[in-house]
Amino acid sequence: MLGMFQIEWDGLMLSNFSLEQQLHTARQELSHALYQHDAACRVIARLKKERDDARAFLAQAQRQIPMAATTAVGTTALSNGIRAAEDEEMGPEGKKIRPGISHSVIETLTECNAALSQQRKKRQIPATLAPVDAVERYTQLNSYPLHKTTKPGILSLDIHYAKDIIATGGVDSNAVVFNRPSGQIISTLSGHSKRVTSVKFAADGEIVVSGSADKTVRVWQSSENENYDCRHVLKDHTAEVQAVTVHATNNYFVTASLDSTWCFYDLSSGLCLTQVADASESEGYTSAAFHPDGLILGTGTSGSLVKIWDVKSQANVAKFDGHVGSVTAISFSENGYFLATAAQDGVKLWDLRKLKNFRTFSPYDENTQTQSVEFDHSGSYLALGGSDIRVYQVASVKAEWNHIKTFPDLSGTGKATCLKFGPDASYVAVGSMDHNLRIFGLPVEDQMED
Repeated sequence: MLGMFQIEWDGLMLSNFSLEQQLHTARQELSHALYQHDAACRVIARLKKERDDARAFLAQAQRQIPMAATTAVGTTALSNGIRAAEDEEMGPEGKKIRPGISHSVIETLTECNAALSQQRKKRQIPATLAPVDAVERYTQLNSYPLHKTTKPGILSLDIHYAKDIIATGGVDSNAVVFNRPSGQIISTLSGHSKRVTSVKFAADGEIVVSGSADKTVRVWQSSENENYDCRHVLKDHTAEVQAVTVHATNNYFVTASLDSTWCFYDLSSGLCLTQVADASESEGYTSAAFHPDGLILGTGTSGSLVKIWDVKSQANVAKFDGHVGSVTAISFSENGYFLATAAQDGVKLWDLRKLKNFRTFSPYDENTQTQSVEFDHSGSYLALGGSDIRVYQVASVKAEWNHIKTFPDLSGTGKATCLKFGPDASYVAVGSMDHNLRIFGLPVEDQMED
């Protein structure tokens, strides 16, 4: 028995010794793995920094040297970070060579379209949306003198909903970024030599894109001191730039011009990927907007036509006629089915599924042009502007679109040139041919009652 116990004890001790050896080995391996992990983290951090530095250097290089080596085409040379389109490589017919919209860009656009289309199917009207009875009580809350009195007129505006900041473009050749809650001007963007016809926010409000009658487009980026500095000057058009519209990815934007072309740009580099001209028409473009899903572009012409484009193929897939005069503004509804267009004869509503006009608003006489039209972000309201501002409740193709409210044009000019609904239609921002931005909304006492 003692012999057996001795043998068992010896075996137990050997097993314990083996386990201790294994534990020691595991500790060494774990220590080595932790050291490797720490070293890998340091290497990854260094590589990320090098990558970011390389990207910054590449972006700077793209603004300073031609990209012929990477795209097999000549793009624009840069001077002091500003693109000079005169130096672009020219084709045999004297036309600038464009790299085109690549497969990777098309994949990005398609993925964005699929995601937004899926979200739209589940979309519900937000509970915070201003109800009809509140909109009926809207009145002018404030008037802000944002532009010069010597050259009055606000021609375009855009609102960044998350930050509740407003960008305006004026006849005085300036664009202004304005903080509505504080009532303070954040930055005045000076650089265009003629009136600013269109402004749009991009990249979470950090970038403003402006188009001008001086034939150029400028990309402005927010700096640490909250000013917006000019990052690119784009000189791809040969006539007035009438419209700018930013894609839902915030990576690309389109400009439309009276030179009868529209350009598709990469936002980060300022590179014009393609410039599209419709050989069948000679009229210039006076308005443009992306469909909410981003694969369709709508343009209005000085010849009363509305054209629908497939962005991927740059093909004109539909034309709507029936307007009188230039198509001054177009707006897609968030539901993706309706398109509103404004011209001399009023506003027409188009069913994009059946490609036909199903309703027309003619609020003014034949001598008064409808200057602007805009759906709110939820697709519940439609506003149009001319000699006054009128708000309608959106309905279906067959149901009546009720007229909710009319705001007088308090500028005295009889021209409400641009308008846009605020977040949740909580207010309506209006620009006219004076130098004031006007905000129409619910008075404070009415808000307290609600």
